[in-house]
Amino acid sequence: MLFEPTTINLQPGFFGDREHVILKQGPLTAVAFRYDNGVCGLRLKNELGSLVMLPYQGQQIWSAEFYGRSLTMKSMFPEPRPTRDYLANYGGFLLHCGVTAMGVPSSEDNHPLHGELPNAPFQRAYLVAGQDERGSYLALGGQYQHTIAFNCNYVAEPLLKLYAGSALLWLSMEVLNLKTTDMELMYLAHINFRPVDNGRLAYSALQTSRDIRVRTNIPSHIQPKPGYLDFLEQLKTHPELHHRLTPGLMFDPEVVFYIDYLVDEGGWSHTLHIHPDGNADYVRHQPAQLEQGVRWICRTPDQDALGMILPATAEPEGYSAEKAKGNIKVIPPNGVFHFELEMGALSPSEARNIEEKIDRIIKGHK
Repeated sequence: MLFEPTTINLQPGFFGDREHVILKQGPLTAVAFRYDNGVCGLRLKNELGSLVMLPYQGQQIWSAEFYGRSLTMKSMFPEPRPTRDYLANYGGFLLHCGVTAMGVPSSEDNHPLHGELPNAPFQRAYLVAGQDERGSYLALGGQYQHTIAFNCNYVAEPLLKLYAGSALLWLSMEVLNLKTTDMELMYLAHINFRPVDNGRLAYSALQTSRDIRVRTNIPSHIQPKPGYLDFLEQLKTHPELHHRLTPGLMFDPEVVFYIDYLVDEGGWSHTLHIHPDGNADYVRHQPAQLEQGVRWICRTPDQDALGMILPATAEPEGYSAEKAKGNIKVIPPNGVFHFELEMGALSPSEARNIEEKIDRIIKGHK
């Protein structure tokens, strides 16, 4: 019998210099603490690992560790910093990007890199202990209202669930347009795994240069090294060259792909990063909700990140470029944008099952 969820409205005063347990439910535990620089952290734990979220700073997943390993990208930030500047705090496992704009602004744009959401100051944060058809869970949710006179007025409300006995994280998000006129929307889920040398990528897309396209225009903040442009040219005709993360491949400073995903009978697309030992990282999303499949890989001495799928409503080329492509969503007055996705770690047997599903999806579309 399922029990009614319990909600605890969090307050900044709950987060002190020492860690303390806010709630414990069976194998699930929520621990509140504060970094030395004042950023509030909430650690959710189960039998398989833990994650740290930033309740009042973008509701980022700052870090995630399961099966005894870190899932989170390597960065230059050992802990989060209190800032609204995207690049001054870039090292989290998940960052929400958008909503009024997203991506790299061009000379025609005036929006910040990846919009206002990544480090947004959430006005409300809450902890939920509940149970559904998947089992018992702890969840962090919150609300961020963004209001600019004569421009926009919306509330973003993410919810992240950690279930007992699972290394997968369930994320949902709703954005409510509070205006009495239409609202334009862009969103990208920036999920940053830590790549493993000689790991390989498996995902539900046809393996052709038509379905997997490498970005060849270079953003202004990228300074390519010798050989980088040649590597992009190779990937244009042979995108499969990036499917095994061989040391030495020139993902420096970054390579971006746009992928047309196929779906299973339930409308889900699947992406795996399979490690040499058989363990895997995993994301599944619904292209009916987040239409654009973006892949971002960055392997440098200071940043080592695998955004194997960043589900999005648009490509990350900035507002003006995406407007010209017709990639801007329009939410009607009092309308809601909603999506769900799942991400995390898989055991070798779980990874094999997903890879078999991916093979069936691809074979079914050939």
